[in-house]
Amino acid sequence: MTQAGAGGLLPDRHPTGDFFVCDIFGASLKDDLGTMEHPIFSLSTRPDRRILSYEHNGVEVSVTPSVRGRATIHDKDILIYCISQLIAALNAGREIARTLTLRAHDLLVATNRDTSGDGYTRLKEAFERLAGTRITTNIQTGGVETTSGFGLIEAWEIRRRSKGGRMISVSVTLSDWLFRAVQARSVLTLSRDYFRLRKPLERRVYELARKHCGRQPEWKVSLPVLHKKAGSAAPVRVFRAAVRRMAAENQLPDYEMLEAGGDIYHFTRRGNETETLVMPGMMPETLDAARALWPGADVYALEAEWRATAGRHAGRDPDRAFLDWVRTRRSAD
Repeated sequence: MTQAGAGGLLPDRHPTGDFFVCDIFGASLKDDLGTMEHPIFSLSTRPDRRILSYEHNGVEVSVTPSVRGRATIHDKDILIYCISQLIAALNAGREIARTLTLRAHDLLVATNRDTSGDGYTRLKEAFERLAGTRITTNIQTGGVETTSGFGLIEAWEIRRRSKGGRMISVSVTLSDWLFRAVQARSVLTLSRDYFRLRKPLERRVYELARKHCGRQPEWKVSLPVLHKKAGSAAPVRVFRAAVRRMAAENQLPDYEMLEAGGDIYHFTRRGNETETLVMPGMMPETLDAARALWPGADVYALEAEWRATAGRHAGRDPDRAFLDWVRTRRSAD
């Protein structure tokens, strides 16, 4: 784990003795590939009310904020916590559902947040942005294009005592989109220091490095592509300066970040180790190949269907088996 204070990391607000408060500390932090792949979350520290629109492999996606602004990458902490809890339950053989009821204190401690009275206000605002941020995308099935919209979370509730206002529990209902990603185990493990990254851009660049270095030793990316993938609203010259500072500091958890010249950045895993997706999970490249085979399809729904039918007989190469199944499945649709 990165040492406290290094690279401008936030302090570890809760000592190791508090790490027994919830299941998340018995399992790794998990993030879903869908929100790692697309710049859904705002990197702004002020209310971001811009509508984000982009197209990826034939799938058109727009992210529309509410009057509270688009959900921020710090709001995403709540989703990471929920996804981690669900994956831990799956690994333990327990049934899971879209609605989770959690201890508020556990959520705040696990995400390295302040547990004071202000924590309630900030948590409430985060839930409002998550529920208010709407994603609209087109899904094609059987030659018919369906445009649908959904929130990152469907519902939320905070229970607190009438006297003193101390939070007791929180309930969160995830969107079908996120829940399908969990069921398909389309997730990656994050460093525990992720919650200590201070700057929004650091968090976004870290998760991009994590996604692209999942099963390969390195990732090279040009500045224009990194700017697009990060979803930064800053002008390219400002973004370039920020990324150069980040590369000079080279303090991202797990990954070495070097400027290779010519506006090219090089990411390698510290120790040159690779880490696989969860049990076994599809490589990001496999999901991209599936999108190319079936433009407009929901690859997470396809993966969940594959796992429920043919996935258990995948053999030693589940990625190839999954792509073969996608080809057959589309032909039969």
